[in-house]
Amino acid sequence: MISNLLNAFRITDLRNKILFTLLAIAAYRLFAAIRVPGIDHSAVEQLRDQARNSGAVGFLNLFSGGAFESFSIVALGIMPYITASIIMQVLGVVIPKLEELQQQGAVGQRKITQYTRYVTIALALLQATGLTFIFGTGTGQAFFSSARNVDLPPLLPDGMWPRGYLIIPTLVAGTALLMWLGELISQRGIGNGMSMVIFASVVSGLPYGYYSFLVQDKVIWFIAIIALTIGIIVAVVFVELGQRRIPVQFAKRVVGRRMYGGQNTYIPLKVNQSGVIPIIFASSILLLPVIGSNVLGSGEGWRGNIARFVDEYIINSQNLVYVSLLAVLIIAFAYFYNSIAFDPIRQADQLRRQGGFIPGVRPGPQTERYLAKAVNRITLPGAVFIALIAVMPYLLLMAADVTTFPFAGTSVLISVGVALELMRQIDSQLTLRNYEGFLK
Repeated sequence: MISNLLNAFRITDLRNKILFTLLAIAAYRLFAAIRVPGIDHSAVEQLRDQARNSGAVGFLNLFSGGAFESFSIVALGIMPYITASIIMQVLGVVIPKLEELQQQGAVGQRKITQYTRYVTIALALLQATGLTFIFGTGTGQAFFSSARNVDLPPLLPDGMWPRGYLIIPTLVAGTALLMWLGELISQRGIGNGMSMVIFASVVSGLPYGYYSFLVQDKVIWFIAIIALTIGIIVAVVFVELGQRRIPVQFAKRVVGRRMYGGQNTYIPLKVNQSGVIPIIFASSILLLPVIGSNVLGSGEGWRGNIARFVDEYIINSQNLVYVSLLAVLIIAFAYFYNSIAFDPIRQADQLRRQGGFIPGVRPGPQTERYLAKAVNRITLPGAVFIALIAVMPYLLLMAADVTTFPFAGTSVLISVGVALELMRQIDSQLTLRNYEGFLK
């Protein structure tokens, strides 16, 4: 392993890419430490304490690498870009023009990337405006696990004008800066830039999480959590590398004086095709009742009953109703995303045009039904797995009777997935130059 790592730094081009990626990540962590101008620092400290006690804000804080709890210039993190990418992927099925662009190769992909940037800025503007009004005026109590019992002072004690309207463009500019930094990593560094930014975000919060167990004198649980972390990483690696390979044969055909085709290949179907996207969808959906109850307000009558129900069951991560809803939504969104990401009709038609067929299955409708059945069968274990990974920390948190947890299931899925992809890219670069790679 050490010799292979040294080989990666002996290659000038690969060494420059790795160093550029490390410098870009260091710059991102520096930006995460710079707070937006004009906010009350004592109120930010209270926001940090509440964000670390899980709740809905913990999800926002995860993808910003702790930048949200300190309300830094990159407090929105890369979430607007992730949401924009998901929106563009879903719209590609609905809007024929986007579907045509997806089939045009690199040229169409550049246009889709440009549209994604515009959507990202629009979403960042909406999120920055909403969060500034909510937390700037001190009405963000409903976003925490203790809900209306939280006494959260406003981040802007003097009101929104004029400092609040300076924070909004600052947060939008921070998101644009992260998006540009991620694209630079993709072009001049190693790995996918956006994935590397997310990886740096989720990993940065792990040391404090483990340390919090020792602070609470939970030594036995600390050892158990270390063992659980290792076990989850092994399980995630096993599932991430798992594939269902559907064999495909191509008929021989003559073009001019040359004969093409005749080779055997396969269609790789990953056990977990959707990655962490179902968790993002499910967590976002569970935020909607919180926003709705915040609009209705609390008090007596049916409005107060709705607010109390949301406080006790929907945003309380130590309640079995919340855990069950999260697991069911994750499984449902896994099926929804896979139905969009893998189209059996398009795949069967592409095989037919290329002269390929699945052995024992007739081209056309039978191939479509065969692929649809294979995708549905492989989606279930993958969806159940990521649901268990997502809810297991909450179950152990209730068992250990602690207020913080060192990692979330989303953190492990992202960290392992990005690390494996990074290893594959470095491995391919080493193999290309006749060096032995990391992966055997």
